[in-house]
Amino acid sequence: MHRILLIFLCLAAQAAVAGTPVPFDSPRWKFYGKTTVPEIRMGKNALRLNQGSAVLADANFTNGTISFDISIRQARYFPSIRFRIQGQDDFEEFYIRPHQSGNPDAMQYMPVYHGLGGWQLYYGPGFTNAAPLPFDRWLHVTIVVNDRQAEVFFDDHPEPVLFISKLKRSPAAGMIALTNLAPEDAWYANVSVTPENGLPIKSKPLPISPLPAGTIAGWEVSSPFPEKLLASETRLSSALHAMLSWEKLAADEMGIADLSILHGITKDTNTVFVKTVIHADRDTVRKFAFGFSDRARLFLNGKLLYAGADNFMSRDYRFLGTIGYFDAVWLDLKKGQNEVWIAVSEDFGGWGVKARLE
Repeated sequence: MHRILLIFLCLAAQAAVAGTPVPFDSPRWKFYGKTTVPEIRMGKNALRLNQGSAVLADANFTNGTISFDISIRQARYFPSIRFRIQGQDDFEEFYIRPHQSGNPDAMQYMPVYHGLGGWQLYYGPGFTNAAPLPFDRWLHVTIVVNDRQAEVFFDDHPEPVLFISKLKRSPAAGMIALTNLAPEDAWYANVSVTPENGLPIKSKPLPISPLPAGTIAGWEVSSPFPEKLLASETRLSSALHAMLSWEKLAADEMGIADLSILHGITKDTNTVFVKTVIHADRDTVRKFAFGFSDRARLFLNGKLLYAGADNFMSRDYRFLGTIGYFDAVWLDLKKGQNEVWIAVSEDFGGWGVKARLE
């Protein structure tokens, strides 16, 4: 009996510690970047971040609650919190856009693979939402995480400001980080982490509609190569074929294949081919609608049909470079097997492709 009581008291003590804010003078925090300054901000012991990060390296967080206070200015920047961090380049991230307060993209969730944040791929319900963001006062943020879902709450409002219906990365214990990489100040205070499995999620996901007929549900993806190799190519050469290796990648429930799941980019290698085979019972012409981020060159049976750009502000100053069925070609299919290859090149914001044969 005494042993059971002792175990209970120990567990209760651990829970109390877990829910207690971690002060910024604790050795548990590791600081990186230009400005990570502890200071008093509007009566609270705060950390000012400016082009810096604070990492709770021993968080070992998979499920539970993360809460913190944040104070922001009315400026264009992206203060964030990262969780389930597996390494410098792989994590889940929630961030706010002070300059978009009240707009549909005032906040956003995105997964990060190989250092590439996918905000141009993952937007709309489940990823972004509108909310007013207060300036020069403390905003209390609570994030409840349960396996592949999460909810974000502001202040003491009972309803979430964002329901993340599907966290894209597989659940795995990891670090937590406060991050502000912009040259503008953001302050954090009262950061607490409470690990707990099975927390209830109030929101209910909408039914997932099946992908429209003709959607490309999976691709073969090549090894990365320099975009400049295709600058003057109108036909695929045997030399290019020989230099590539291939992996399979499935599209998600939105039809998007996130290429950063397989590869990151470097200064010299920012392009991959995705390819699919289309079988035609006879010679025919079919419309092929597709979307990509950031640039694409489409080849049918080795011949170039299309080259275009959908990167940030490429269409007009309001275009964010988000992925959608914004482009199409008419494929002159021959009876039998036809190969569609799309070279997809990336700068930042999301490396992806989607397509359907209409």
